[in-house]
Amino acid sequence: MRTDQLLTRLEPAFARLDREPERPAHLQTPQMSRHRVVLLASLLACYLAIVVAVLTTSWLVRLDWQIMFFRPYEQWPQLHAFLDYLVVLGQRGPTAVMVAAWLGWRSWRQHTLRPLITLGVALLLLNITVGSVKLGLGRLGPHYATQIGSAELFAGGDIFPSGHTANAVVTWGILAYLASTSVTRRVLSVFSAVVSLSVGATTVYLGTHWVSDVLLGWLAGLLIMLALPWFEPLIARAEAYVFELRDLWRRRLEEGRVSEPVAAALTPLLSAGGKWRPERTDDAEPGLVPAQPAPAAGHSPALRSAAHPTARQHVIRSERTPVTPAGSRRPAHTERTATRGASARPATGG
Repeated sequence: MRTDQLLTRLEPAFARLDREPERPAHLQTPQMSRHRVVLLASLLACYLAIVVAVLTTSWLVRLDWQIMFFRPYEQWPQLHAFLDYLVVLGQRGPTAVMVAAWLGWRSWRQHTLRPLITLGVALLLLNITVGSVKLGLGRLGPHYATQIGSAELFAGGDIFPSGHTANAVVTWGILAYLASTSVTRRVLSVFSAVVSLSVGATTVYLGTHWVSDVLLGWLAGLLIMLALPWFEPLIARAEAYVFELRDLWRRRLEEGRVSEPVAAALTPLLSAGGKWRPERTDDAEPGLVPAQPAPAAGHSPALRSAAHPTARQHVIRSERTPVTPAGSRRPAHTERTATRGASARPATGG
């Protein structure tokens, strides 16, 4: 019963999504071009090179320790309060809520679920790829380092690569990925690049990440954004599945396979929107009663009871009388009601 009531509340939103889209007609989903594939392969090679450099405790690990001993937060303490707030732009929860709110409005305006589904796919890829590397390498952060000059790997940590940095690249970059015009895409690309670079540098300033963590976080986020066109068919299928599920719910309501309290709750929506008014037949299973307008003062009590939203009756529509050759219509037969479980009896003269 709760499920049916929830579907009732969601139906107005799905009904709006049925309308024609307001987005530009020329808008196309990004494709996996040759240029994008080459760039993806190059960044993947850089990603692997950084992982190998950390695993072998190379010059990159020495650079991590040099910046850690430099302690930027002590060199410029006046920036600490501001950067404490700026780093929030890389946290998963706040950024996901903000971006999802904007993309939800886009979905409402453009009558499509693609923006929200794309965001969900990107965040899922981020959790899988970055999370698995974090747990697999287990690197400790600068504040928890135990041995000077060590890479601090396989020690139970979870900071390599930087999740703040990768999340900033993905959550703000998805806005540019879904932009409707080329100008908007360029502006949002610059904005997301500035935010992700700032968040990564801030984590190094605060001492919560090594430099190599941030470098790998930037690359991890860019790899996800570049690989998203490969998942566009999956996004399209997911959107189609949601609408097919919506249609299944709608048919379920049309066929009357809902309980009587839910049918009473649906009555205002049915009477206001004019939806789900199937023609009933004699052999149809009694179920949901389409809402009927209030009868006039001279109508019979039977018609008034049939119009009541909670009545356990359904109206049997009689065929209309055909038009006469003279163009005048004879009065239509009076609608009669049939109560559930009652047997039909021929009318007898009184």
